[in-house]
Amino acid sequence: MDGAAGPGDGPAREALQSLSQRLRVQEQEMELVKAALAEALRLLRLQVPPSSLQGSGTPAPPGDSLAAPPGLPPTCTPSLVSRGTQTETEVELKSSPGPPGLSNGPPAPQGASEEPSGTQSEGGGSSSSGAGSPGPPGILRPLQPPQRADTPRRNSSSSSSPSERPRQKLSRKAISSANLLVRSGSTESRGGKDPLSSPGGPGSRRSNYNLEGISVKMFLRGRPITMYIPSGIRSLEELPSGPPPETLSLDWVYGYRGRDSRSNLFVLRSGEVVYFIACVVVLYRPGGGPGGPGGGGQRHYRGHTDCVRCLAVHPDGVRVASGQTAGVDKDGKPLQPVVHIWDSETLLKLQEIGLGAFERGVGALAFSAADQGAFLCVVDDSNEHMLSVWDCSRGMKLAEIKSTNDSVLAVGFNPRDSSCIVTSGKSHVHFWNWSGGKYKKPKFIPCFVFLPDGDILTGDSEGNILTWGRSPSDSKTPGRGGAKETYGIVAQAHAHEGSIFALCLRRDGTVLSGGGRDRRLVQWGPGLVALQEAEIPEHFGAVRAIAEGLGSELLVGTTKNALLRGDLAQGFSPVIQGHTDELWGLCTHPSQNRFLTCGHDRQLCLWDGESHALAWSIDLKETGLCADFHPSGAVVAVGLNTGRWLVLDTETREIVSDVIDGNEQLSVVRYSPDGLYLAIGSHDNVIYIYSVSSDGAKSSRFGRCMGHSSFITHLDWSKDGNFIMSNSGDYEILYWDVAGGCKQLKNRYESRDREWATYTCVLGFHVYGVWPDGSDGTDINSLCRSHNERVVAVADDFCKVHLFQYPCARAKAPSRMYGGHGSHVTSVRFTHDDSHLVSLGGKDASIFQWRVLGAGGAGPAPATPSRTPSLSPASSLDV
Repeated sequence: MDGAAGPGDGPAREALQSLSQRLRVQEQEMELVKAALAEALRLLRLQVPPSSLQGSGTPAPPGDSLAAPPGLPPTCTPSLVSRGTQTETEVELKSSPGPPGLSNGPPAPQGASEEPSGTQSEGGGSSSSGAGSPGPPGILRPLQPPQRADTPRRNSSSSSSPSERPRQKLSRKAISSANLLVRSGSTESRGGKDPLSSPGGPGSRRSNYNLEGISVKMFLRGRPITMYIPSGIRSLEELPSGPPPETLSLDWVYGYRGRDSRSNLFVLRSGEVVYFIACVVVLYRPGGGPGGPGGGGQRHYRGHTDCVRCLAVHPDGVRVASGQTAGVDKDGKPLQPVVHIWDSETLLKLQEIGLGAFERGVGALAFSAADQGAFLCVVDDSNEHMLSVWDCSRGMKLAEIKSTNDSVLAVGFNPRDSSCIVTSGKSHVHFWNWSGGKYKKPKFIPCFVFLPDGDILTGDSEGNILTWGRSPSDSKTPGRGGAKETYGIVAQAHAHEGSIFALCLRRDGTVLSGGGRDRRLVQWGPGLVALQEAEIPEHFGAVRAIAEGLGSELLVGTTKNALLRGDLAQGFSPVIQGHTDELWGLCTHPSQNRFLTCGHDRQLCLWDGESHALAWSIDLKETGLCADFHPSGAVVAVGLNTGRWLVLDTETREIVSDVIDGNEQLSVVRYSPDGLYLAIGSHDNVIYIYSVSSDGAKSSRFGRCMGHSSFITHLDWSKDGNFIMSNSGDYEILYWDVAGGCKQLKNRYESRDREWATYTCVLGFHVYGVWPDGSDGTDINSLCRSHNERVVAVADDFCKVHLFQYPCARAKAPSRMYGGHGSHVTSVRFTHDDSHLVSLGGKDASIFQWRVLGAGGAGPAPATPSRTPSLSPASSLDV
């Protein structure tokens, strides 16, 4: 035999996996029943004197046996509740004398806390304690009385025969649980139906136990997730409802989209620089002098619903046209691209053009100049790159034509004649009039400008600047415009090595050209005579766009999403910088308004939230996915996609530690609140624990937390720094005793009252209400509780940032929702004083800094039901 798998092995393996999963769910439900029984028995011991449970054997009145213990509130009915199903021998719910030697156990000593029996397995199942061990309450155990030779056994008048004892033991168990379980709401209170009922009629041997007050349950992709309710919460109705009083206001946008877009940088009449990133158009007023440090201020136009791709400024220098991509909604349905015309002074939308007229997106825009901006030319991103002309005042389409199957990179009206339009792009430059004529030259031409004398300069992919002059009309040749004049090449100059990405006509009549490969910025005089040049530093990328600022100041947008400011003589310095690829890693400084980001562009960046500037950046050489500051702020740990993690000094930027754990990507790194431990969550399903020196510079392996059945996604430390709560890719919630040797806490019920230094786990009782209805488990990428424990910020897969009240333990809880990102939001974090919230866009590579307004300022948290008190025998089941 060669050991090859037979044809029936696949179905058999699937059936085995299905049975294993069902067994895991049933074991989890059994654990819930045991928890309920333990709590009920403990309450009975508190309410009834020990003598009544262990005394002469006189049965209690039936009415007392089935009554709910005093102090229990009315049943709460959360939308997501746990319903365990248990199969038992049929029993009679009536009082009967206890068998000899059986008792519910001695009363709990004052100050002690009782926990349910059983242990929670890695997959959510349970296992009972071994025979002979003390075990937690909730399992009926024989009471071992003092061994006295002269103590007679109870006679048959006060006890049952030995053959009846098993049945009476089950009866005692049923009566104990009835005190809790009969509190279930009626089917009428749930709309007349019970969707989670077990099959079978009145005679069925399966019963439904509604464990309200013990736990709540939610489902993700059909997988049940059980979360235990803290003992300090008497009722879910006590928890806050409605959106939080706090609100967010967009304070600053880091980054600029120069990597893959053109027509993206202009200067308005007010002196503000206008550009875009994600769904936001930024109006930036630089601070300081030319070449000086960043500063100034930002305003934001946020009327778009998807990523902005191009801009055009009206000849009046006030009105702006911006075109967006189509995108999709949260259900995957395509949306329609559109052009907005808006007032840059008031940020109010004046006109919406082309709804339903464009395909895929808007690729290029231009206002006419000869008639004071009466017309707007639009080129969409369809296969034919439809070119259309619109009346700006009425929003009506006046003309339309298929332009070319090649990419169109630029469009513009002749400043002297609005009936003449020029488009350029891959393998073409086209000259159009409204009757549809065109003239084509086989060059890749990314940019062009109109000269004051009516000629046109174009920059091509060979580094050449071509001068196009007017030629007499040719009425005999079709396709050349009939009686209209056409253009021909009258001069040529080789200007750059590689493609020319940008041309700009200056106020003094000179022309600036920006190169791609050589990163040179060259000023040209009449006759294309080079006058002056400068080179952009390599780490900023190539020149993407050029705009003329105040006086001699120039603004340059680059392909690495930087906005530079300066002049040809003194050079250029950055005023806006950003990442160039998908972002995932984010952490905020423990005592300063600073934060650190990393992503697929392999850059690690520290940002100053006060000056809105980049403090420093380094090249990681690998993709950075997660990061966390040491509580001292002196060092920061960064997890990479190769299983490698680094510790860097935040002042010197030197790497003080370089370690590899496994060969799979790291998804989370987190220091304990006292800074003594570092936890590293990996995609190899393991949490690696390191002990850390007081300054954070040195670390040594302390242990490994092993037990997750999928990759680690999130983790948090307890406030005492001894325990960890973690989530995984298959929606597990596990707890770990790190100080006790990195042991998994099998009984998750015991951790229901533990307080957490941070709350970034997306699964847990205090945050389960943030999940939208019908979620597939991937809708929420990141979550963060504020330091004052008042609100929870959530980053979702639908380009939105949400703000919820904390705790958020009501199904489908309302939130305040904020847009602006053009891609899935990958991470959110509050600054150290909760004054700001930082959010990361994924593919759009944007960083948004939000100001937190309202009642959620810095300060101690008020007393809320979420702040659970210490455990005591009288309060561990106050639900």
